[in-house]
Amino acid sequence: MSAAGLAEAARRMHERGLDERAIAVFSDYYHQLELGAQGTIPEDSIEPLVDLTRLDGVGATEAERAQALGQVVVIKLNGGLGTSMGLAGAKSALSVRDGLTFLDVIARQVLALRAQYAAPLPVIFMNSFRTHEETEAILAAYPDLPVRGLPLGFLQSAEPKLRVDDLSPVDWPANPELEWCPPGHGDVYLSLARTGLLDALRGMGIRYAFLSNADNLGATCDPDIAAWLLREQVPYLAEVCTRTVNDRKGGHLARRRSDGRIVLRDNAMVVPGEEPFFADETRHSTFHANNLWVDLDVVARMLDERAGVLGLPIIVNRKTVDPTDKSSTKVIQIECAMGTAIEAIDGSRAMHVPRSRFRPVKTTNELTLVRSDLFRFEPDWRVAATTERPDPLIDLSSEFAFVDDLERLFPAGVPSLRECDSLRVRGDVTFGAGVVCRGDVLVQGPVAVPDAAVLTAESAGASGSGG
Repeated sequence: MSAAGLAEAARRMHERGLDERAIAVFSDYYHQLELGAQGTIPEDSIEPLVDLTRLDGVGATEAERAQALGQVVVIKLNGGLGTSMGLAGAKSALSVRDGLTFLDVIARQVLALRAQYAAPLPVIFMNSFRTHEETEAILAAYPDLPVRGLPLGFLQSAEPKLRVDDLSPVDWPANPELEWCPPGHGDVYLSLARTGLLDALRGMGIRYAFLSNADNLGATCDPDIAAWLLREQVPYLAEVCTRTVNDRKGGHLARRRSDGRIVLRDNAMVVPGEEPFFADETRHSTFHANNLWVDLDVVARMLDERAGVLGLPIIVNRKTVDPTDKSSTKVIQIECAMGTAIEAIDGSRAMHVPRSRFRPVKTTNELTLVRSDLFRFEPDWRVAATTERPDPLIDLSSEFAFVDDLERLFPAGVPSLRECDSLRVRGDVTFGAGVVCRGDVLVQGPVAVPDAAVLTAESAGASGSGG
């Protein structure tokens, strides 16, 4: 660990044309790393967050909603690839339901809100260099989506991956692009400033940004939340949902004992050995949905006061330089999460929202749910549940981890899940058309489930035969 490692990293960032403020942020985190920072939050330093404002207790008039939406920009985090589901390109380009991609759905949701409230409501995507062109191509189908004077997307920053052994920038001649990584989505605040978007938006009278993941179909720009923010003059808001046993890996908010501030603890920030506390949904009863609302005037002021260094908590992410080759050089990726800004901004709040505002698609299990008859599109393109029953557990074996394999499993579409409690699929299985699943269903291959079969715990059983 030496100044030479940081100097070389800074040189490479300069050479790549990165902003001086981005280099300053990286340098700040590098010094923390040298001093042994691990970015962890011990359980005994926090207490559960309770007595939250609830969205169902927040009301607004149509006039208040329209006035508020006129001061909001929608920003979608769109840098991720769909590699975990076997996709080569942008995850948001995946056909998620009814032949529509995530990007199609987002565009239609925004256009519907504009029409309803006569608000400009710009939408901007924070892309990576791997997702930018594909995103722009898909959104070209919506010529009314861009707002005059604003781009539809901007590129997130980049930084060198560091060798674990000496914290020098890693060299990987086989694929030099693997020497670089994004700095985490906490980079969104500085990237808005360095691209000029922060000033441009504020110059148009935009006060708040609603930020969320592009793969969260439930993360629509809620007019009631926007109106409440303006009424209460809240500088920063994080949405949280009730936690279940299925959410144990998701980050949660807590209150820091030392100063009473709200903090975000992601799974990468857990002290080794304290995972049971982190996963205890009876102790930390809500999880962080990564749907955030932030006052752009406050962000601009803080960036100016701190020369671009917001001081968000460091996340130390240990990987290999080639993520597909576990024998490749071990590296550290310095990251920060946009949700950790909650502890940096005075007066930050959290709001309890319905589960319908958290509908991510990160696995083929979740894609199966979203494509099923459990959901439908409303006229304003929100994704709505068709039943009040809890979502069934979907557990597809590893043969179906990729989207192409899922299409092979359900060539005629996902079976009816409206009366299903769980669906487990093992081995070589193909479903026919019009299949219905009821109760707890296990289908064990090899088997071809016939058209119109009704599967139950008794009929499917261990053999997978149904009728």
